[in-house]
Amino acid sequence: MNAAEPFLEAPDATRRLPASRCTREGVEEGSELVAEEVPVAFSYNGVNHAVMLASPLDLEDFALGFTLGERIVRSARDVYDIEVEYTAHGIAVELRIASGAMARLKGTRMARLGKTGCGLCGVDSLDYFEQDACSPEPCLARPVQAPFESAALHRAMGEMASRQTLHQATGAVHAAGWAGRDGSLLCVREDVGRHNALDKLVGALARAGTDVNEGFAVVTSRASFEMVQKAARAGIKLLAAISAPTALAVRMAEGAGLTLAGFVRGGRHVVYSRPERLGA
Repeated sequence: MNAAEPFLEAPDATRRLPASRCTREGVEEGSELVAEEVPVAFSYNGVNHAVMLASPLDLEDFALGFTLGERIVRSARDVYDIEVEYTAHGIAVELRIASGAMARLKGTRMARLGKTGCGLCGVDSLDYFEQDACSPEPCLARPVQAPFESAALHRAMGEMASRQTLHQATGAVHAAGWAGRDGSLLCVREDVGRHNALDKLVGALARAGTDVNEGFAVVTSRASFEMVQKAARAGIKLLAAISAPTALAVRMAEGAGLTLAGFVRGGRHVVYSRPERLGA
């Protein structure tokens, strides 16, 4: 399948392509498994909203997680149906949502028309970014219950490699995982985009009715502002990243009441916000 061929059926998550392996000994012609990346269009009640590039896996989870993370709906109960269609140009995902949610979505789109785009985090203006995207998530500002053990972070991160089947095959995707209090991984989602992987995880948790107070999320990437924002909006209290956060992400985590840990690898980690949620 080349770039011009249609997606009339579910595409595979990988494709074997011809490639040349170059070493000191010379060049060997062969083939490599490469991660697929396809356009995924989201529409709500028949209205087009966004097109994302993503791995063609767990699309219902992706759709619900994206919808919750963008505050298009306030609860998963406001999403009545998700339909996936493979079209000539990519994958179309149609979501049927509550009328109140649709009215708010239309109002938001109208309010943002005509503003100068800043290209930051997908918002249309700096005013919108400051007022909405950076607003705290007060739902996390609750008394801390029993803290998580630090060893649980490392157990969860250590289990991630064996659960990343797509990454093992291609070396080109990120993963987001959900762990219980003891660090055992209960759910993992993969995608070529780190934000997409977290959206898929959030969607999977919402569809399963998971109590997010009884676990934490781990990601195989840096912790950007958007990653922290998505986690906070999902009610996740602890986010552990294998790499570093950005300064804006740390500020967002502190304001949202989210515990943010970075560099979770090699038996060490760094806690950037709300350390009271992590024990020894």
